[in-house]
Amino acid sequence: MSNDGPVEHGYPHLETVRASITALYKRLSYDTVQTFATSVAPVDVAFCDTDDLYLGAQRVARELVRHYRLPDARFVVSFREMTHAANVELTAGPEYFVELNDRFRTHRRDIGAALAHEVMHVYLHRLDLSFPGVRDNEILTDTATTYLGAGWLLLDAYREDAASSQKLGYLTPEEFGYVLAKRSLVFGEDPSVWFTSPQAYKAYVKGMARAREDEQQPPLTAAGWAGRRRYARDRRQHVAGARYSFASDGGGGLRVSFPCPTCHQRIRVPVRGRVRARCGLCRTVLECDT
Repeated sequence: MSNDGPVEHGYPHLETVRASITALYKRLSYDTVQTFATSVAPVDVAFCDTDDLYLGAQRVARELVRHYRLPDARFVVSFREMTHAANVELTAGPEYFVELNDRFRTHRRDIGAALAHEVMHVYLHRLDLSFPGVRDNEILTDTATTYLGAGWLLLDAYREDAASSQKLGYLTPEEFGYVLAKRSLVFGEDPSVWFTSPQAYKAYVKGMARAREDEQQPPLTAAGWAGRRRYARDRRQHVAGARYSFASDGGGGLRVSFPCPTCHQRIRVPVRGRVRARCGLCRTVLECDT
């Protein structure tokens, strides 16, 4: 948690974020990911200053349990002084103990964001899905929280001005915006209408621009003129580009490998002009000019 400290910006964790999206599709399957088409609604996790602190936190935790479909998980929420925003004990369940930073006693509007991340830890624990190392595993958790419909809360908790700042999670604001944009492009859902933080909205706009770039890389037909020209040159010389590479197909021809713009699973298609490819992982149909 960044509390009145410097907030990191940009896309330093982008490759891990993309690997996290791929891992979600592999572990959950396309059909299960589709069941998360509707995000957590603001009204369901709203926290008023007049709400009882503990009862309100329990209510929000229950709503997130329902969203993640953890029917037999119960959360006991407490507060204490700590460096991080929150912590959860990962046990066999069904009861889990979550500690929230004392800061949330007076910043109750962000309790939902902190709990969204911690409940996702339990969800991933039950899936037995993790990355090696604390940093990468936390990035996986932030990405899964966002892609599965609760991470807009984490981005909305980002606020920054000349005098103060606050950010939850390990992703930068722009990376949260990127994952939200990837989700929006899949499900047609616009999370920007829920933001109360103007800084969150700006980060989402930047993230959407970056997500759109994924859909405009060669050999996709949506690639721009410069990208198509560079790809044609690389194809003649059998030289790998930034996100594609060539290999022999064993019969005298070439195959090109590139990441799916939706789930980032690598796709291999023959080099023979216009080709329509279907990602076997997320079922996205891709128009290519190889």
